[in-house]
Amino acid sequence: MMLLTGEYKVTLDEKGRISLPAPLRRDMNEMTLHITKGEDSCLWLFTGAKWEELVSSAIKENTDPFSRMDRSLLRRIIGPSQQVEIDKAGRIPIIQGLREFAGLSKDCMVLGQIDYIEIWDEERYKKYLINTDEEFIAASEALSGRIKRRRGID
Repeated sequence: MMLLTGEYKVTLDEKGRISLPAPLRRDMNEMTLHITKGEDSCLWLFTGAKWEELVSSAIKENTDPFSRMDRSLLRRIIGPSQQVEIDKAGRIPIIQGLREFAGLSKDCMVLGQIDYIEIWDEERYKKYLINTDEEFIAASEALSGRIKRRRGID
């Protein structure tokens, strides 16, 4: 099982490509990936296998094209998704529309998220961290509570 972790500063080149950090490339172990719009104004990058799993078991089986909310999800996640290949230099291209959505400038951040990767504009990521500090504390406390309940500790 791959375990994508780490926080890396990368540069968006003039052709709209970023270099994936070597540890993440190694752990992904695939040359063809899928990139799409993510939550919080970042991009999500998946291996082909993880993308297929997400689309077939999580999205396709649980969405209804007659539901307004489901159509919104499909239009924001599936519609803009692109298949990309890692070139020999370890770079992936990011199309203009996705770069604009994420506000990507020259300085970007790449974050391993266990089984997918997030790509952020560096300044947007810094602001996100500052603005979600209370959410982080609440999520940590909620996780601690779930762990304690599973272990039978009250």
